[in-house]
Amino acid sequence: MTQGPAPRALSDDALSHLLSTQQFGTLATNKSSGHPHLTTMLYSWDADSRIVRFSTTADRIKVKQLRRDPRASVHVPGGDVWSFAVAEGEAELSEVTTTPGDAVGRELLAMVPEAAKPEDEDAFLAQLVTERRVVIRLKVSRLYGTALDVNG
Repeated sequence: MTQGPAPRALSDDALSHLLSTQQFGTLATNKSSGHPHLTTMLYSWDADSRIVRFSTTADRIKVKQLRRDPRASVHVPGGDVWSFAVAEGEAELSEVTTTPGDAVGRELLAMVPEAAKPEDEDAFLAQLVTERRVVIRLKVSRLYGTALDVNG
């Protein structure tokens, strides 16, 4: 069996770029048993502050797990099956949005991709309150990932 090329580590800039070009990633939190809990989620990457933001509801199991153990990671696939980025760090949970247009609601609205911005912001902000939405802010302390250069 012949040996193919080895994976190539991606630079911090390349990893940040990959995070900024994707919208979905797999969030990994820790169950009380120590096993990972994996959830595919829409996210927003802020490269300047190195924070990955997720919107979820206050009653989700991942919120309970992050309150107990804030360590988390998000895995983001690259443009092919051979490349990926992982952002890991500690998560912070916002308060539940309780009033349409409060700070948490505005943060959630800012996370919506431009092409998907709601026509009726007031209705959107009210819906966030009804759903008891929170922001998960993953403060990234480490980025890593690879690509594999395969020709043919």
